[in-house]
Amino acid sequence: MALRELIAENAPVALSAGGLLIGFLFGAIVFKTNFCTMGSISDIVSFGDYRRFRAWVLAATTALVGAQLLQLSGIVELTRSMYLSPNVNWFGHVLGGLMFGYGMVFAGGCPSRNLARVGGGDLRSLVALIVIGIFAFMTIGGILGPIRAWLEQSTAVSLAGLGAPSQSISDVLSVSLGLDGSTGALIATIGVAVAALAYCFGDENFRTSPVHIASGIGIGLCVIAGWALTGLAFDEMADRPVAPISLTFVRPAGDTLEWLQRYTALGLPGFGVATVFGAILGSFATAVAMKRFTLTTFSDRGDTIRVLSGAALMGVGGVMALGCTVGQGITGVSTLAIGSFISFAAIVTGGVIGMKAFERMLMAEA
Repeated sequence: MALRELIAENAPVALSAGGLLIGFLFGAIVFKTNFCTMGSISDIVSFGDYRRFRAWVLAATTALVGAQLLQLSGIVELTRSMYLSPNVNWFGHVLGGLMFGYGMVFAGGCPSRNLARVGGGDLRSLVALIVIGIFAFMTIGGILGPIRAWLEQSTAVSLAGLGAPSQSISDVLSVSLGLDGSTGALIATIGVAVAALAYCFGDENFRTSPVHIASGIGIGLCVIAGWALTGLAFDEMADRPVAPISLTFVRPAGDTLEWLQRYTALGLPGFGVATVFGAILGSFATAVAMKRFTLTTFSDRGDTIRVLSGAALMGVGGVMALGCTVGQGITGVSTLAIGSFISFAAIVTGGVIGMKAFERMLMAEA
């Protein structure tokens, strides 16, 4: 395949330029359509409005169908991604997801939303992203790393004993029913996609809201593009093969800080770092075009404490859960990884708990 050879031979440039473009489109869509997972939970708790939540589900469904088609066509091997280990770190997914969901309420949104806000001139979000990156690295290999590693080793459940090569729902289904891998993947994909689409478009308010439908499909397509690019760029014969991945923003926030400090040693930014810059640029261009670029900052001491504490929780929780609302809720779900669905549920639960706690805090301060 000529395209694969071209991209693989020029992987650093392709991942950097492609990541920047995909991130740009992602940031523009988020800012233009107000796509926000934390906002979707707020809409549900405060107004009983599920449209933005259904947009999130639609994004995950779009990404799921696209990623599975890419795998079927041989463009990407999802089994090489970090999501499809045979070990399900259920405790990390649950606790990390709860921490992340709770924290994003106090930080004013998840990392992707904060990236869009940075592009719109919100300096609070810039500080939040820096804190997310710092605490993510502290949890990966810093002072919190040994605790995280111990928890993972103590609580992870291996599916290898069942004969499943990975934690993909399709693999578990194939082993359980004695099916071949492709048949299991087809059944699992169709089953999840049909159920999700029925949930989304079964609601009249959602199916008559073009902006929410467009945002869900648009974000899902960005994730598909990420899988396609990194899948084509993967070369197992390279000195340091880079596993396929798509949009996720917790670790890349930390990677971006490292790249800014060590550019001369690291060279071109990798896919994750490039998407961070792209999302900021895309939201900035959209904010300027919509005449909505305005510099804002913290309103008071309480606001500062809330944002910084929420960002710290997201940095730690995002690493434990292996991703954020986009990284697990959309990108991870597109691989059919069991852990991603657990993280998705935990993030939503943590967000609801955080929203109610935030409301009580505001009432107490009033």
